[in-house]
Amino acid sequence: MNPMYHPVAMPMQMPGMPMAPGMGYPQQQQDGPMGPTTDIPNPIGGPGEESYIENILRFNHGKIATIYLTFENNSQWNAKVVRGRIETAGRDHIIISDPQTGKRYVFQMINLDWIEFDGPIVYIAPKLPASVQGQLTQG
Repeated sequence: MNPMYHPVAMPMQMPGMPMAPGMGYPQQQQDGPMGPTTDIPNPIGGPGEESYIENILRFNHGKIATIYLTFENNSQWNAKVVRGRIETAGRDHIIISDPQTGKRYVFQMINLDWIEFDGPIVYIAPKLPASVQGQLTQG
């Protein structure tokens, strides 16, 4: 049996009997282009998303950054430092461009160690439940 396969039990329906609400096939969650979204204000309009690296990078689109990457088991170079303009990012990649040559580079997030910006960045903290927020703000 494939270890990545997880069967899901589906409800049985008797012929001629209507299904009760909530007894049908599971409803798929409606996601945005990069996954589920939450109601966090977004500086570029519309609902925002949870605080993941790719979202932080997208909020800082156009800014110059220094990107530190490591590549395991690479005999030519194990680490690389790249400076460029943040174009966009996805769940598994980041796209930057060299401002002098215009070349664009795609790097895998798995190789990303950290990113440095020269100035302030746009960051929107994730929306927390009131009970959790209350515990964080109390001394």
